[in-house]
Amino acid sequence: MSVSKQVRCNPKTGEQHEKWYVDINFEHADGRVERFRKDAPIQTRRDAEQYERQIRSALQNGTHKKEEPKPSPKFAEFAEEFVSTYAVNNNKKSEVATKRTNLKNHLIPFFGAFCLDSIGSREIEGFKSLKLKERYNPKSINNYLTLLRKLLVVAVEYELLKVVPPVKWLKVPPADFDFLTFDEAGRLLAAAEPEWRTMILVALRTGLRQGELLALSWDDVDLVSGRLVVSRNLSGGEITTPKNGKTREIALGDEVLAALKRHRHLRGEFVFCTEDGSRLTKGQCKHPLRRAHKRAGLRHIGWHVLRHTFASHLVMRKAPIKAVQELMGHGTVTMTERYAHLSPDVRKDAVRLLDGYVNTASMSAVEVAK
Repeated sequence: MSVSKQVRCNPKTGEQHEKWYVDINFEHADGRVERFRKDAPIQTRRDAEQYERQIRSALQNGTHKKEEPKPSPKFAEFAEEFVSTYAVNNNKKSEVATKRTNLKNHLIPFFGAFCLDSIGSREIEGFKSLKLKERYNPKSINNYLTLLRKLLVVAVEYELLKVVPPVKWLKVPPADFDFLTFDEAGRLLAAAEPEWRTMILVALRTGLRQGELLALSWDDVDLVSGRLVVSRNLSGGEITTPKNGKTREIALGDEVLAALKRHRHLRGEFVFCTEDGSRLTKGQCKHPLRRAHKRAGLRHIGWHVLRHTFASHLVMRKAPIKAVQELMGHGTVTMTERYAHLSPDVRKDAVRLLDGYVNTASMSAVEVAK
């Protein structure tokens, strides 16, 4: 046996103590001799001898010094790390709050006790079935699945998981949206209170999100060249970047430009603000719009309907979908294509492009036949 006992002395205290250790000279298959000297983890002769046998067996099997795979953490445990590291470092404050809420209310109750490497297609399909039984709509369930997949992707990046299981999203029907007709938009503007009319007009003619309107500063507006740059957004009570992180430029029509020139004030940096120059809140904007649509005899609408109206009117006036996408700041053209049905003439015009070509080709064929 290559097990020995040694008396050691603490240099600081002078106290002596016994230490069992293993000392092995192991000859490899190629004749190379390697020495292994280790303290026994449990300090008894019997345990030291057992430890020596384990090391010798591992050396002979070629498994010595090869680390055992780390156990995969529980979903609930890693969810907290995911939010406090990855989400906080890479997402806006409002997005972090949304992730935390969706994890707490939906994903952790179902997946919390699972180890990450035990989550597969079967478990994911079970989660989808549960949420459908609980009458959640497919779009919301897909949002939860997107968060689940992102968490698992980060777990792979952190080397806590080898592969991400496949995730199949539910089919989502096209979302319904409301918009004002040209006549309704005119009635809304006529019914708006003077101090709110410019803000409503800008929303209708630029498509800015409500948060972008509230974060708009005079530095973003060029009243000489007639344009504005969308570079900020109010989200979760904080000024951040626009929704997709990209700035965009919007040309101002004559009516909007004239209204902004009349609206120009010296109360502060924000274009739309309170009397003392402080930033408006979303709550302060709710009732003026409600009063306007009631006076105009319209249905209940929110500020986002004004954004939909902008895109709808552009498409109805035959603006190219790609241009509408850029003006709206949509990340993909798919989001913009939901407005395409509002321009039925586009399909007719496209087909008519073939008329001249077909007639010319037919005439050429006739000439050849002659």
